Amino acid sequence: MKLTQEQRIQLHEFNNLTKSLSFNMYDICYTRTREEREAYIAYIDEQYNSERLTSILTTVADIIGAHVLNVAKQDYVPQGASVTVLVSEGPVVEVPTESFEESPGPLPDNVVLQLDKSHITVHTYPEYHPNEGISTFRADIDVSTCGEISPLKALNYLIHSFDTDIMTIDYRVRGFTRDINGHKLFIDHDISSIQNYIPDEVLEQYQMIDVNVYQEHIFHTKCKLKAFDLNNYLFGYTKDSLSKEEQEEITERLTVEMDEIFYGKNII
Repeated sequence: MKLTQEQRIQLHEFNNLTKSLSFNMYDICYTRTREEREAYIAYIDEQYNSERLTSILTTVADIIGAHVLNVAKQDYVPQGASVTVLVSEGPVVEVPTESFEESPGPLPDNVVLQLDKSHITVHTYPEYHPNEGISTFRADIDVSTCGEISPLKALNYLIHSFDTDIMTIDYRVRGFTRDINGHKLFIDHDISSIQNYIPDEVLEQYQMIDVNVYQEHIFHTKCKLKAFDLNNYLFGYTKDSLSKEEQEEITERLTVEMDEIFYGKNII
């Protein structure tokens, strides 16, 4: 269903379609010692504390045109943080020209706000393997909106807000709304893949797999960085300080770790 600005759907009442975006990112690091592992966790906790996460989520709210009602945030001991932002419908301003266009966000400055009973959340999970020398950081972000605007418009910003080796992205449209004749609408915009909302320069950087259930309006995309530079996965030193054998062993461990996360199964 391709709609121009002049061909907007006339609804019976409020657009109550629920559109949910789940964005999971992973950062992988090789840490040789307990001290390095603890330093990596401390670094992640500092970089992605609740204050910075709140700033990211409030920017997401701005991008999708939501009005922030309440913010709850928490830094956990020994590590991790969570932020929940409750958002709702705000004042109506000028009609956007890109409401139904499939393109990476953010939206233009002027938007129509038709959001209610919506929320944005993030939870972080820094962790490490006690024996294998691998430390990982995962952040789970969920953006749920009710109304015309899709949370996919914020995906571009979210991707650039985190240092990401692997991403898993889910998008689903739930419920239905009605046009003025009472006809049910189970989706109000065209989408063939989440990749429609990812900029070309990002698409070029990642290996991607789609698993979509079109009839249920469920879309899933997995992404893994194509390029591999060992220096990007060492904490506090470079590969020049390692022997060739050490470089090969660490590279293999990191590669297996990323493949297991990407494919969702243990390989070894």
